[in-house]
Parts: sequence; structure tokens; C-alpha cells
Amino acid sequence: MPFAEAASNERPSGAFMAMLARSPNRPSDVRARDTANRFEAADVALGVGLARAKDHPVVRTVGTASEIGSWQSLLSLSAGTLVLGLMVRDRRMAEAGRHMLQAGLLAGVVKTSLKRTVHRTRPNVLMDEGVYVRGWPGTGIGPWQSFPSGHSALSTAVACAAARAYPEIRGPSYAAAAGVVTAQVLRGAHFPADVLAGAVIGIAAEFAVDRLTRDRRRSPR
Repeated sequence: MPFAEAASNERPSGAFMAMLARSPNRPSDVRARDTANRFEAADVALGVGLARAKDHPVVRTVGTASEIGSWQSLLSLSAGTLVLGLMVRDRRMAEAGRHMLQAGLLAGVVKTSLKRTVHRTRPNVLMDEGVYVRGWPGTGIGPWQSFPSGHSALSTAVACAAARAYPEIRGPSYAAAAGVVTAQVLRGAHFPADVLAGAVIGIAAEFAVDRLTRDRRRSPR
């Protein structure tokens, strides 16, 4: 299993640059390898720096609140919006719920597929145990599933879907998703690249669903 370990998290960049360079799954092209190593080392260093207060009560509270971005919460919200719209015969609401659900499901499938393809330890594992591991295949074990961020993928997908259906709540929707994304880094659950990848997945998933279902979703307001 390809891996890199750091004995200390005080100065991660230097340690990671040396250890990542020895990874057997890196390309032979020195320039490409160095560029990838530097990007990864910078990502790790930034993630550790931003998560230094992960055990502070305020950050813990924010982290708990960010669980609204979990797949259980978001899919329940989406399904609930769809059901409520059908019950009150509000076509706009029903289509919004359907779009949110489909976008969230697609984002979930993509992020799960990636987690099963690659593994990467979370920042809190590095900070608490001094170990950083990344490579392939995926392990299916939580602490080794940092990439990509599922909370970021689903919250972004659902927020974009809700904003598309109700432009008047675009600001709050995007702000809520941004809060969930930011919290994942501050709590030490994901590195910056993980949440960025998750957000891109969410945006792409919502866009794909919109393109595929655009005609059906054109309904009277």
C-alpha cells in the first residue's frame, strides 16, 4: 500500500516533501513529481494549520452543526421537500425537491466511487497520530476516506438545486453550503483539496441533472 508518514506535525511541509518523493506510485518525470509533491505538501500544511483549533468547543459546535450537510440530512430534506410539494400540490416545490434529490444522489454516487478508488487519511489522523497515508485502492474505513469530502459534494449539489428552483433564497443556500464546506476543514475532517473536489463534484452533479431534466422542470410558478 503506497504511503507516507510524518513523525511530527509541527512542520509538515518539509517532512512531506521528503517522504512523498519516495512514494513508489509517483511518475518518473521529476518535474511532474515535484509539482505534485509540492501541491500535496502545501495542501497538507494548510489543512493542518487551519485545523489547529479543531478541539476548541466552538469549533466542535460548528462541526456538529455542519452535520446538516451529511447525506442522511440532505437526502431527507430533499425527499421531504418532494413529498410536501406533492401533498400540497405545489408543482414548483415538488420539482425542486426532485431536483435536489437527484442532484444529491448523483453527487453521492460520484464521491463514493472516488472514496472506493483512492484512500487518504484525514487531517485529524495526522494531527493526533502523526500518520499520513494516501494512494489506492480505497479502504472503506472512515479515517482513510478524506478524499473527496462527501459533506461538501452533497451540500453544494443540494444548495445549487434549491437556488435554481428558488432564486430568492440563493444567498442563504450558498452561504449554508459554504459553512458546511468550511467546517470540514476547521474540524480536521478534510484537507482543503478534499473540500474543493467535493464542491466541484456537487456543482457538476447539479448542472448535469439540470441539463438532463430541464424540459420537465419548466413548470408554471
